[in-house]
Amino acid sequence: MGSRYLNLQPDTMNSASSSSRLASLDALRGFDMLMISGGGAFLFLMGGKTNIGFIDAIAAQFHHPDWDGFTFYDFIFPLFLFMAGVSLSISLKNGVAKGIPQSKLLEKVFKRMLILFFLGILDKNAPVDFFDPAHIRYGTVLGRIGIATFLVAILYLNTGWKTHLVVAFSILGLYYAALMLISVGDYGGGDLSFEGNLVGWIDRSFMPGRLKQTTYDELAMTTQLSATCLTIFGSLAGKVLLDKTTANIKLIRLIGMGAIGIVAGLAWATVFPLNKHLWSSSFILLTAGMACLLVALFYWVMDVLKFTKWAFFFKVIGMNSLVIYMACRFVDFGESSRLLFAGLYGHAPEKWHEVFNALGGLILVWLVLYVMYRHKIFVKV
Repeated sequence: MGSRYLNLQPDTMNSASSSSRLASLDALRGFDMLMISGGGAFLFLMGGKTNIGFIDAIAAQFHHPDWDGFTFYDFIFPLFLFMAGVSLSISLKNGVAKGIPQSKLLEKVFKRMLILFFLGILDKNAPVDFFDPAHIRYGTVLGRIGIATFLVAILYLNTGWKTHLVVAFSILGLYYAALMLISVGDYGGGDLSFEGNLVGWIDRSFMPGRLKQTTYDELAMTTQLSATCLTIFGSLAGKVLLDKTTANIKLIRLIGMGAIGIVAGLAWATVFPLNKHLWSSSFILLTAGMACLLVALFYWVMDVLKFTKWAFFFKVIGMNSLVIYMACRFVDFGESSRLLFAGLYGHAPEKWHEVFNALGGLILVWLVLYVMYRHKIFVKV
């Protein structure tokens, strides 16, 4: 049976049989989606169950800070935005190499943006009250990815890597200046509190529909440009992977880029705190640096050393990341896990029930994707 795809992006790398496909990208995308589709919840629920300090410390990394601060869980969505940039650069370069006109490539990315925007609305608002648009939340994860990839596609097809850097750092610099210099109502410039920040004021004043946090929405348009910088940096990492040079040089460049991002992000955080809600400039640089190092690690282990068998679990998820993202919204894997496995874990101490139930849901998620993988069904948008 041949591979079957719903493929609406200019990605000539989507064939599972493509010899040029980087195995590390699917595995890393799968690792990221694992955290989104139940892995993160499972690790969080382990907190306080074992009386082992190391496990409790890991569990504490899987919740978002209320405002300023940073945990590993904050890194999950930025990593996906970064990976979208890596994949986009590979897709577009292959499309150009095949002689596909730039206008056609942009048209496909634009259609992809619209599809992701619609799916994002469905994800965050189901059941959607189409007759009351004022209560629809328009800021979504999928919409953010779609908009970011479209903007970066325009940049990628019309400018070089130096311009990419200038654009990204200009956005981050201007964003910082705006939040520090522009006063909001009774709050002076530089007020980054929950109540007094510029982002929230713009969201309340101009963003249509429902805001997630009522006074602002962390996925609204105000933070879109700073978040898009992650996809710009990802496209630069993708360019490094495509360069006609040795694997060692690619690794050195990726590690160097990652180290610079982390150091710059932490340094900037001394005056512009790490804040996922605001998508602060320091947060963008830190997470871009971390993502770059993870890309380097997975590339080295899987594409250079050819140690690939260990990552099959992640690859199965990464090949159908959109499917499982939407399925986790509309299919109650937790309830299915309870119905199937409660007769087993019900005999364990009660404090472990939620942990085993989350593990059961995670197993069901993976099995659904494994069946699709075995039948070569891959949904790409």
